[in-house]
Amino acid sequence: MKVTEHTIHTAHIKNNCPECYSTEGLIFKFIQKEKENAWYKKAEKQLLESLYCTNCNTEIYPVRWDEHIERVYQYNKKLVQPLDTKVHLKKRSKILIGICLLLIAAILIFGGVIDLNMFGVK
Repeated sequence: MKVTEHTIHTAHIKNNCPECYSTEGLIFKFIQKEKENAWYKKAEKQLLESLYCTNCNTEIYPVRWDEHIERVYQYNKKLVQPLDTKVHLKKRSKILIGICLLLIAAILIFGGVIDLNMFGVK
C-alpha cells in the first residue's frame, strides 16, 4: 500500500522563533496522508501539523509555543480544507463489482429464482 503525504496548507508567520528569536522564517505546515492501492484510495482524517524555523533549522514543538504562536496556529487551522476522506474506488474495483453483480443476476435468472415473465420478457 502506497502512502502519500499532501501538504494541505502552508503559512509563513511573523512571530518570534522560541529558539533563535528571529521574526522571519517560521513556517506552519498542515499535512494529510493518503493511502492508495490497486483497488481504492482514501485520505486519513488526521492532519499532521508542524512548525519549522528556516533560520535555525529546527522544528518547534507545541511545548515551546507561546500564546501568540498558539493564536496564529488556531487561525491557520481554521483555514485548512482537508482532502475528502471517502473511499474512492479505482477502475479495477468498479469492473470487479460490475462482473460480480452480473454473475449474481445470471445465477438468479437461470436458477429459476427470478422469472423473466414478471418483466414482460418472453
